[in-house]
Amino acid sequence: MKTRLNKYLAERGVCSRRQADALIHEGKVRVNGAIATLGLQVGDDDEVIVSGKPIGAGRPKKVYMAFHKPVGIMTSVDPRAPDTIRSFLNLENHLFPVGRLDVASSGLLILTNDGDLSEHITHPRYNHEKEYIVTVDRPVRREDLRIMAEGMMILGSMTKPAKVKKIGDQRFTIILTEGRNRQIRRMCEELGYGIQALKRIRVMNIELGDLPVGRTRPLTQQELRDLKKRLGL
Repeated sequence: MKTRLNKYLAERGVCSRRQADALIHEGKVRVNGAIATLGLQVGDDDEVIVSGKPIGAGRPKKVYMAFHKPVGIMTSVDPRAPDTIRSFLNLENHLFPVGRLDVASSGLLILTNDGDLSEHITHPRYNHEKEYIVTVDRPVRREDLRIMAEGMMILGSMTKPAKVKKIGDQRFTIILTEGRNRQIRRMCEELGYGIQALKRIRVMNIELGDLPVGRTRPLTQQELRDLKKRLGL
């Protein structure tokens, strides 16, 4: 039976469907020797190659991990790039990060080979919570926290409302339900703050907790059950 190429790649743990569409658009996917196009239908008898690597027809066992990303490590699995999650962890089983965390930030990333789960967490229409601790370079004004909470203009449009709480003279937590590029940094810059540290401590029900920097752990069965229930999977 044939299925759309982006779904095929997601089911085989290569990446999420949206990431697959990007790879196809960039000409990095070949099917039976030809550069693939968006919407192409493929089956188990087709030869699928992504960035020069053949993709097996079998569906791998699903893996779900929490990772405490250090500052300086890029959220990328590009085998040609230095200082990436792939090189840092020597990733196997086609594990890839769910969403992104910029190179200057640290904290929780979920690693998986489940493309459907990744899609449901990261797609903007689902509005799932991600929580961060932010340390800035000067005392935080409560009025600025109110502005961030109610929504503010960045990149030409208003941000969605957020939950913001002051936890120190120069520290606050913020819970977002969207994931624009460098969103928290842009919000702080717009209000005149420089960020000294930015750490993600939660994605939905998955918490960073006391996981050491640079280490991984498997999600517990309870965490995974709760996560999939929230995602409707």
